[in-house]
Amino acid sequence: MDTKVISSGVKHSNLPESYIRPESERPRLSEVSECEDVPIIDLGCEKRGEIVQEIGEACRTFGFFQVINHGVGVEAVREMTEVAHGFFKLPVEEKLKLYSEDPSKTTRLSTSFNVRKETVHNWRDYLRLHCYPLDKYVPEWPSSPPSFKESVKKYCEEVRELGLRIQEYIGESLGLEKDYIKNVLGEQGQHMAVNYYPPCPQPELTYGLPGHTDPNALTILLQDLHVAGLQVLKDGKWLAVNPHPNAFVINIGDQLQALSNGLYKSVWHRAVVNVDKPRLSVASFLCPNVEALISPAKPLTEDGSEAVYRGYTYAEYYNKFWSRNLDQEHCLELFKNKRS
Repeated sequence: MDTKVISSGVKHSNLPESYIRPESERPRLSEVSECEDVPIIDLGCEKRGEIVQEIGEACRTFGFFQVINHGVGVEAVREMTEVAHGFFKLPVEEKLKLYSEDPSKTTRLSTSFNVRKETVHNWRDYLRLHCYPLDKYVPEWPSSPPSFKESVKKYCEEVRELGLRIQEYIGESLGLEKDYIKNVLGEQGQHMAVNYYPPCPQPELTYGLPGHTDPNALTILLQDLHVAGLQVLKDGKWLAVNPHPNAFVINIGDQLQALSNGLYKSVWHRAVVNVDKPRLSVASFLCPNVEALISPAKPLTEDGSEAVYRGYTYAEYYNKFWSRNLDQEHCLELFKNKRS
């Protein structure tokens, strides 16, 4: 590859060797069926108890759900999508000014997942932004397209509000106080990954992202309405989650699985690519404060139930996550209490 990113405008007639998965690890796209019973939860419902109940059921059964009437403005979503596409259409030399392989950098363009450690790469470029507190990070964001900073800032504010509201519902669905999760996780960080998956010459040989769970607390995903690519693992099978108009996909992250004592599952998901069209998605992550001590919520173990996970700080977890390959065993497994 002549350039560090794959969104370089170069068309590949064959997949470069470094992207080809071993046969046993390929996506087997012909075997994937559609996820027909994706929970779609209407947050505009006036009965809070119903929302809480539906979210609890989705977290137990699926580990993810979609939300509509979520309060994030149509205009904010449209502008976010426009500037994201605009960024990836910039000349490659302009984009590369932001390129870095250092995961600790708070604004960076990169490719695949962890280029330094991987043996096989993923067919993805992404712009990673830290988003909270905004006044700290906005100055280092891209200045092109010209409306980028303003549009993304507005989107981040609205998405954060949505995420914190959903955490309240999740807490209540576990029988906890409304603010329990907020209090445990502390002043939460917020990151964003603007993912770009160019057309791929041989999509059956590679991934946009292989199967993984998210290391954070909650992920709010804006899917590309025109190009599907998200798949989730349910009952041992990979299922395609088709985009739903004006909806966000909400993923339970590893920290909420630990906090729920394993009652709620951090969903395994992956992104596949296609031969015809580029796909864009915007993932927003709510992350515990680095000093937050994560452990199963006390009210969930007071009845004598064993705590599945030991206590750890989010900094400890996050460092462990980034030191590994994305498709290794689930990082949470390393934090389980040893059974005597």
